[in-house]
Amino acid sequence: MADARVQRRLMAILVADVAAYSRLMSNDEEGTLAALKACRRELTDPKVAEHHGRIVKTTGDGILAEFASAVEAVRCAVEIQRAMAERNTAIPEDRRIEFRIGINVGDVLIDEGDIYGDGVNIAARLEALASPGAICLSEDAYNQIKNKLTLNVSDIGEQHLKNIARQVRVYAVWLDGLLDRPTLALPDKPSIAVLPFQNMSGDPEQEYFADGMVEEITTALSRVRWLFVIARNSSFIYKGRAVDVKQIGRELGVRYVLEGSVRKSGGRIRITAQLIDALTGAHLWADRYDRDLADIFAVQDEITSSVAAIIEPALAEAERQRVLRKPPGSLDVWETYQRGLWHFYKYDADENRVAQNLFRRAIELDPNFAAGHHGLAFAQHLDSWLYSTPSWTEVARSGLEEARTAVLLDEKDSMAHAVLSFMQERCGDWESAIAEGRAAVSLNPNSVWSMVAMGHALGWGGYQKEGIEYLRRALRASPHDPLTWLCTFWIGIFSYLSREYAASIESMNKVIQVRPGFAQRWRAAALGQLGRMAEAKEALELSISIMSPEIFERLACQRPPWTRPEDYDHYIEGLRKAGWKGYIGPTK
Repeated sequence: MADARVQRRLMAILVADVAAYSRLMSNDEEGTLAALKACRRELTDPKVAEHHGRIVKTTGDGILAEFASAVEAVRCAVEIQRAMAERNTAIPEDRRIEFRIGINVGDVLIDEGDIYGDGVNIAARLEALASPGAICLSEDAYNQIKNKLTLNVSDIGEQHLKNIARQVRVYAVWLDGLLDRPTLALPDKPSIAVLPFQNMSGDPEQEYFADGMVEEITTALSRVRWLFVIARNSSFIYKGRAVDVKQIGRELGVRYVLEGSVRKSGGRIRITAQLIDALTGAHLWADRYDRDLADIFAVQDEITSSVAAIIEPALAEAERQRVLRKPPGSLDVWETYQRGLWHFYKYDADENRVAQNLFRRAIELDPNFAAGHHGLAFAQHLDSWLYSTPSWTEVARSGLEEARTAVLLDEKDSMAHAVLSFMQERCGDWESAIAEGRAAVSLNPNSVWSMVAMGHALGWGGYQKEGIEYLRRALRASPHDPLTWLCTFWIGIFSYLSREYAASIESMNKVIQVRPGFAQRWRAAALGQLGRMAEAKEALELSISIMSPEIFERLACQRPPWTRPEDYDHYIEGLRKAGWKGYIGPTK
């Protein structure tokens, strides 16, 4: 009997998979399954059919589909991702179904309705590279659509795909607005962003270690006065994303990008790093460091010293030494502190409590470790600002002591001075807060928190316009920081206190988008000062309803210790002009 001839066909292959499916099922099996079925019934299946495709098969959380046209396959993928983004707007993040999609064009085998071969395997590997809500294309697929569809596409280079013999050039399609951010102009001095290092250990628990290395390198580079360094929080928006360095350079306004990876196994660590010219994409320098864990600080020093030397060849030894930072005496202390930072930067009330416990543990391990003390003080400070857990007096008592201890232990630690500035200002000691803020900026002029501490102290201390300038510098140094709204909020307050009411309203309108409870009361006061009574009354009523009458009355009737009496009276005057009929009496 003659063998049946194998069928082959050139086609566009689309593979879609649900990101974090195991976690979703673990949290809610029935709800996740029902939601996924609804997505298929109402969205993916109709879209595939609409674009003349065929669903070859489905897995528990995935879809394999074929199209005669790459253009139709990509159009289908784009419409699915955009529709999913709209469906997810009203769904909590931990319950959202988000697809990763990979598309390839290739010659495939067809057998009993199923398809096989490298063409399918490459599409599956591309799907694994995509970020949630994004699409990855092979070069073959991209060549078919590049002059036919208008999309935000970035070339992420040649990639090694699992079980694929050859490298595949990959293109990412972004639909979440990331590429819509304005291009920032380069500053007058050399500028760099240190991207999140990839954790290659295969152990999720070691994620903090990779993040910690980036934190330390960023901090060390920031101590070079003439080097503009993008803040850690803005660089970390690219974590887990497949974005090319040219795009990053445009969005952050930097000339150079440092990227790398960390592999920790047993008592050994390997760190790779490479410096790239973000304007041209050219690789300027690369190196690999294999060390015992005990040498981790020497590795950090070597990396920062090499990068500084390439960016500025004329750098003298004295300038390089300023980059280097003396590490704590114990690796266990450093790891504990870095784990605390990893939780701290989640900016969540529960994560903040975990961070505080880890900072306390670091202090127990080494009471002379300055970073543990200022880490704890700062976590307590943010806890009170953002999560309203401890009272002002509790923060003042505990945080002020910890911050003073940090400065005594390491007077060259700019972050210690910045945190002490926050705590002194919080206690109403404005002149001391300003002095500590100036010390922080002097030690590390590129530190966002030093700028914020200086601006904060000046603004509450009666020098509002100078304070606003520091806060604006902080926003420029970290344009995509998750706490950008907080700087904008303070700019709005200090604009009000300097009687720039229109500017205050403009800032508060931005803050309202993320934290309406913070902004509406100050917006009401500014509108009241301008005599815009209908808007002022509406803002006042909104603020009271959002915060609750009890909380609003407490905040309005009690002068916070960081607010000068004359500024507090000015604020109350605006609320009364807006129609508030509450507390009337002498300033407390």
